[in-house]
Amino acid sequence: MMNALMLFSADATGSLLMFIPLIVIFVAMYFFMIRPQKKQEKEATRMRDELTVGDEITTIGGIIGKIVSIKDETLVLETTKDRTRIRILKSAVSRVDVKAEDAQD
Repeated sequence: MMNALMLFSADATGSLLMFIPLIVIFVAMYFFMIRPQKKQEKEATRMRDELTVGDEITTIGGIIGKIVSIKDETLVLETTKDRTRIRILKSAVSRVDVKAEDAQD
């Protein structure tokens, strides 16, 4: 009976030890891949929510322009001195080059 208990506990310990590397790999993936990606998405959402009229932006497609108007999920860009206007989605904004308050200074 005692040999059976020792054999069972040895098997349970061995199988538990087999899962430890998998758990370590999952934790490492979370901290090195998933967590930074979520942080980056949160920053991009915050940047898009803080857009104001007058900001100079660059879109994901490389279009550079100044924001003329903002609605719920869209905005209108003025792209050239000829005042060409393009309506785009907020999600297409890649970065803010110059904030409106910085451009006035």
